[in-house]
Amino acid sequence: MTSVKSVKGWFQVHKWTSLICTIFLLLLCLTGLPLIFHEEIDHLLGKEPAAPEMPANTPKASLDKIIEQGYLQRPGEVVRYVFWSDEHPNLVMLSMADSMNAAPEVSNLVVLDERTAKVLDEPENQEGFMYIMYKLHVDMFAGIPGKLFLGLMGLLFITAIISGIMLYGPIMRKFDFGMVRTEKSSRLKWLDMHNLLGIVTLAWATVVGLTGVINTMSETVIAAWRFGQLAEMVAPYKDKPAITSKFSSLEDAVQTAKKAAPHMTPSVLAYPGTLFSSKHHYAVFMRGNTPLTSKLILPALIDAQTGKLTDLRPMPWFVNTLFISQPLHFGDYGGLPLKIIWTIFDIATIVVLISGLYLWIARRKAMKAQIARLENMESVALEAITEKGEVVYEK
Repeated sequence: MTSVKSVKGWFQVHKWTSLICTIFLLLLCLTGLPLIFHEEIDHLLGKEPAAPEMPANTPKASLDKIIEQGYLQRPGEVVRYVFWSDEHPNLVMLSMADSMNAAPEVSNLVVLDERTAKVLDEPENQEGFMYIMYKLHVDMFAGIPGKLFLGLMGLLFITAIISGIMLYGPIMRKFDFGMVRTEKSSRLKWLDMHNLLGIVTLAWATVVGLTGVINTMSETVIAAWRFGQLAEMVAPYKDKPAITSKFSSLEDAVQTAKKAAPHMTPSVLAYPGTLFSSKHHYAVFMRGNTPLTSKLILPALIDAQTGKLTDLRPMPWFVNTLFISQPLHFGDYGGLPLKIIWTIFDIATIVVLISGLYLWIARRKAMKAQIARLENMESVALEAITEKGEVVYEK
């Protein structure tokens, strides 16, 4: 049986962890709402690139020709990454910059039709409403420090959830589950609503909180993979000079990766000299064809001079955990129905956070009012005693 002292301890933990993280959790919940529907919003705003209608059996252009068109579109820049996406069929996206070692956030996107190699769009990826929502949600425009700070707030949120569970059990022993005392004071009514919504959203809040914390560690996770597994994969090339010219065919590199992983499709291709490859390899990241395996990545390293497969091995568990967490955080596994469920729970969590703030403010006001009443009663009593001529001793 939970002791009174233990309940008081959990109450203090719940109160302070909740108060510290609530404002930032509200920011994350509010910015997370449009991000759940980012694809639908981009489509409504006309910012979602789409390939023109063509016969289903239309052959694809050579990737080498597509890259050539990218260089013609942005002369003086280099291609660093090539992207494919199920959400944008028949499109291929090139991430270009002034140099291979330019900062990761400095990039220009070129969208091409992979059947005709025609340039369709050059979207600006660092402006607009959705970009602002994304940056506020990910790092509050503060880079890695902001991301790590939000991770800390996520840990406090998880602690608040655990302490809330520890408080809910002893409280509900005296009441029926789901009880909301509408006939009582406004503060008690909101307390019951806060407790009910908190326990209903428990599983969802825990999943989203944990995946959010994992996502804030993405740079650390990727760095661990680069200096661990990737370093092992390219160790035989350690003392060889970097490749700067005479690259092998990019189309052949992708076809080699497909043959090595026949039940997978390319998702990202990284050029030699980028963060996700070596100075000697094309890194072709393959993904599965099911809702779950499509989030898991298998890197294939292709020698950028000979075009031969150098290594192919599954990502470590901690990288796969990150890749699974990212779409799960936004409900990207089950299409529109799951997104609607995520939205309902997100709104319910907003109510929990706001009601928690209200309860803290109302409790402080009630305590101040009670102290004022006690002081007033004491003052009246002293005045009455003085009027009777009795001696008053100060304690």
